[in-house]
Amino acid sequence: MWRAIFGRATMTGPDYRSRRIAVRATFVLLLIMSGLFGAMCGLTVVYSVDLPQMADLAKYRPNTTTELLDVNGKVIGSFALERRVVVPYSALPQVLQDAIISIEDKSFESNWGVNLIRAVGAAYRDLHTKGKGQGASTLTMQLARNLFLSSQKTYGRKLQEVLLSVQIERRFTKPQIFTFYANQIYLGHGTYGFEAGSEFYFSKHVKDLTLPEAALLAALPKGPEAYSPIKYPDRAMKRRNLVLSEMLADGKITAAQAAAAQATTLGLKIEPPPNSVAPYFVEEVRRQLEKEYGVDEVHGAGLRVYTTLDLNLQMVANKAVLDGTAAYERRHGWKGNLQNVVLAGLDPEIYRHPDWFQPVVKGSYLHGMVTQVTANRVVVKVGTVLAVMGPEDWKWTGNKDADEFLKNGDLVYVRIEEAPAIAEGVAKASLQQDSGVQASMMAIDNANGEVLAMVGGRDFALSQFNRATQSQRQVGSSFKPYVYTAAVEAGTKPTDIIVDAPVSFWTPNGYYTPHNYEPDWKGAMSITLAFAESRNIPALKLADHVGIRKVIEVAHRFGITSNMPAFLPIAIGAADITLAEQVGAYAVFPNDGIRIEPHYIKRVTQADGTPLDVKPTEVKEVISVDTARTMMTLLRAVTSFGTAAAVAPLKHPFGGKTGTTNDFTDAWFVGFSPSVTCGTWIGFDDRTSLGSKETGAKAALPMWMDFMKEAIKGKPDEIFPTGDMPKKQLEVAVTPAGAAPAVAAKAAAKEKEEDPDIGDVDDTGGPPKPAAKPAIPVAPVTPIKPPVDLPQDGPAEATPSVKPVKPIVVPTKPEAPPVAIEPVKPPGGAN
Repeated sequence: MWRAIFGRATMTGPDYRSRRIAVRATFVLLLIMSGLFGAMCGLTVVYSVDLPQMADLAKYRPNTTTELLDVNGKVIGSFALERRVVVPYSALPQVLQDAIISIEDKSFESNWGVNLIRAVGAAYRDLHTKGKGQGASTLTMQLARNLFLSSQKTYGRKLQEVLLSVQIERRFTKPQIFTFYANQIYLGHGTYGFEAGSEFYFSKHVKDLTLPEAALLAALPKGPEAYSPIKYPDRAMKRRNLVLSEMLADGKITAAQAAAAQATTLGLKIEPPPNSVAPYFVEEVRRQLEKEYGVDEVHGAGLRVYTTLDLNLQMVANKAVLDGTAAYERRHGWKGNLQNVVLAGLDPEIYRHPDWFQPVVKGSYLHGMVTQVTANRVVVKVGTVLAVMGPEDWKWTGNKDADEFLKNGDLVYVRIEEAPAIAEGVAKASLQQDSGVQASMMAIDNANGEVLAMVGGRDFALSQFNRATQSQRQVGSSFKPYVYTAAVEAGTKPTDIIVDAPVSFWTPNGYYTPHNYEPDWKGAMSITLAFAESRNIPALKLADHVGIRKVIEVAHRFGITSNMPAFLPIAIGAADITLAEQVGAYAVFPNDGIRIEPHYIKRVTQADGTPLDVKPTEVKEVISVDTARTMMTLLRAVTSFGTAAAVAPLKHPFGGKTGTTNDFTDAWFVGFSPSVTCGTWIGFDDRTSLGSKETGAKAALPMWMDFMKEAIKGKPDEIFPTGDMPKKQLEVAVTPAGAAPAVAAKAAAKEKEEDPDIGDVDDTGGPPKPAAKPAIPVAPVTPIKPPVDLPQDGPAEATPSVKPVKPIVVPTKPEAPPVAIEPVKPPGGAN
């Protein structure tokens, strides 16, 4: 009996063979399961070691957008690593919540962060496909991945995603999780979160979304780029309608609502990037902010930057520059030489021009692609808009039939004459030309140095080079105010007489014989008339008498930092200077001798309103009040009866100076009213000639006038201070004269270092005392009245040619033996 009992207990003998097999199998199975359990525990420990703590999520603050505001509080630009606007749960409408849950996670309200049924299905698909589908992501899992994990498709990352999702569900409520998700998810085109997406795609707040709009946004998280309604509207439409079908199936909407929503168009109303209105200005602000506060702070901390820009004047400046360059293009006729998408081997169906991210509004200038062309009709694609042109829109080219000079695939430049009501509509356009000519404009407030408007080129999308601040170009006769300022400080008066006659100047390399722009000589004339008519010989005589080094020192005092060799042709504009420096310098005259450094930022605050330190503005007295007001007499003569007499009909106090360089490569006008100083420039980047007679008065002045007409509105009574009137009151504190302005000292030190022969200059910073006698022997006379037959736009001026001559004219310097006389070439490339 004991033997039988023992046999049963140990399952020995032939009767228990099957039982032994079962026991062994059970043991092996338990061993395997124990191993798997241990491995899973080990993997869980390994992958959970680096997981973030939920306390990190509780303190999480997403990157937010730094906004730039103009003087009236309007948004003009923004910086962001991730363009996002954070909103609370209460701002997310129910229709959007229903749409997201229906398409992304139907069991969101009931699951614990992981949907096991979907997870098993996804695992099955992964085992039966070559790739890893990585499906089955709930909203919580998507949130975990977007916040803390990479997008790398591995099973390890998926396990971490699951572990994080469980922790998130244990720590936060469903509304909190949904709010995190709604503010974090990427929706394409640089936008993050549904508020930013709603503002970008529909130009409205998320709380105002309609059913089809909410469905479209809910369709994007699956593939923001693949389903982009801008790039692939057909795909976006199908995906949106799928969302509506899922909402119908879930009972979130009725069949009638679904049918009505599916029948609507995408209804996009793309909000143009705020940076597109003043892109060159915004870029200057970005550089300054990053230099002062760092890249991370500027692009991720949600700063509020209160700038000096006036958005209304900026839009006027944009239009003035584009209209001015278009007028220049028309004057020089149709050149053709169009690029063609088809001939370049590109697919017209997927081609996107950089301009197509700009808003298509009335008056905008954009590049488009010709899609249809007949003799009397041309259709041009501009992004999602089709623009139509008729014969009257290309009449100026001299071509009668469009198919004679245009073909499908041509890239043309057009002006939108009538904008479409919707993004996918049809516009009316006129044909323009972009031959490469560029222009720039900058305006500042005289009272405080704040930059009101800035245009650095025709098209920021094609060229980010800022021709207002980065381009150094020869300034022509717009340099002459510094020459006359030096002469006035030395005792010259507006009524003094100077002789405009042939003259040669001795230089170490030979004789320099300049010429006026006009091939004539005016003889004896007043200083005022010589300046107003921009005669070269009087300016050179004055510079020669006071010394070209003194003229350069005056220019440095005014804020010009360019290195200028001490050559006499510098006096008539053979110097490379930026437009920004010219505008800042010219503002000294209406400011009674005070130079205020032009600046772009008024104040900066953190997201919570805490102010940050801003670099103080440099303010210096650079010339005396008497000198400034004497120069105002000359500068006002230019706009009254001189080279800029076209300004006179505006019947407002103005002053300024035209500038034209040799071969007409650069045309300038810099001028001011009592309240605003503005400068304009036009030319080609490669210094190609603008063409014969394209002077500052003809090519640059009209743009300036278009801008100033708006700048002076509402200011009918402003005047320039004259005579014994009190000194002009500015909105900034002035540093008394006595120490050299930093800019002048820096420039002078640089020149001294580069050229040891340059003598020391007077760097006291204050206005020097007048000389004991006039600069040139003169006789006081009654001011000469301007000739009544002077053309309205006045004769232009240019940097003259420099030619060697025989020493037969009595020189103004002691004569040297006439040996080895070589041409004296002005610096900067002038002939």
